[in-house]
Amino acid sequence: MPLIHIDLIEGRNEDQLRGLVKDVTAAVVKNTGAPAEHVHVVLNEMSKNHYSVAGTLKSDEKQ
Repeated sequence: MPLIHIDLIEGRNEDQLRGLVKDVTAAVVKNTGAPAEHVHVVLNEMSKNHYSVAGTLKSDEKQ
């Protein structure tokens, strides 16, 4: 049973997340031969103030 964890910053809509898990599942099926019903994808969304790059919170970055 492939188990894929994806960590990402919140802000994507439901359609984007559906597309993501569909495409990830298809890639795992293609490359491992596992049946789709055995592929599990866990999305962990975090707020911008819980993630940083180079010591700067994403919430502090200028858009």
